[in-house]
Amino acid sequence: MQKFFTYLLKKGLGLYINLLSYVAPKKASRIAYKFFSEPRDGRLIKEQLPDILREADAEIMTHDSFVFQVYTWQGKHNKTLLLVHGWESNASRWEQFIPYLKNSGYTIIALDAPAHGLSSGHEFTIPRYAEFINVIIHKYKPEYMVGHSLGGATALYYQSHYPNAIIKKLVIMGAPCDLNTILANYAGILSLNNNVFKLLKKHFFDHFRIKTDEFSGSLFASKINAKGLLVHDVKDEVVNFREGKKIAKAWPDAEFYITKGLGHSMHDDALYNKIYSFLFKEE
Repeated sequence: MQKFFTYLLKKGLGLYINLLSYVAPKKASRIAYKFFSEPRDGRLIKEQLPDILREADAEIMTHDSFVFQVYTWQGKHNKTLLLVHGWESNASRWEQFIPYLKNSGYTIIALDAPAHGLSSGHEFTIPRYAEFINVIIHKYKPEYMVGHSLGGATALYYQSHYPNAIIKKLVIMGAPCDLNTILANYAGILSLNNNVFKLLKKHFFDHFRIKTDEFSGSLFASKINAKGLLVHDVKDEVVNFREGKKIAKAWPDAEFYITKGLGHSMHDDALYNKIYSFLFKEE
């Protein structure tokens, strides 16, 4: 019954935005973008943090008018790795992976994305997330970065737009490729018409100077010199496997590791061992 009411709510909202797009297109654009960019899950309460985050050293960092939460698990070596979570999640999504990484002796850093976890804001954008990452990378200089879902897409964007020699290896898990595909999926969920789709594309250009046709993980990956491990599940129910294939085809120095049956979350012992081997065994 709950799913039925959620379905009706989505379709009702979509119908409202569709009708509004003909009489008040600017308002329709704002509403459509608001529901697209504001996560409805992934927040944390400081007094009720998951155990894995309570184990870490917590730090609040700032960028412009934003504050974002950073967690550090200290290692015994003077080397660092950065973890970047995805949409409607937070740094605790790495709970099952962190015990593997601790065996490396590396210091592990994870952050909460904009409007997620304990970080400030109501809106999530990849460029802003990349700005947070840039602050961390220049302060802690992690050699490796692991990103999941939109966190993976942000890692690709970051390494493309902030090229540097600090990051030596990237692991990208279940990442979407094209912004237009993400927008089309969102439009499909709400049954938005083509008029609203065009308004959304115009909103991105007017407010962020982003041409959605050119905002692509494959384009970002083609500019990356760092060695990569790209992981995607053939049965991913959130980000289609085709998205991973497009990124893999464009990335000059990346291994494409295909899984089956892990879905989008990709929590799996064999996969974690594969990532560990890629990051650390060649040293």
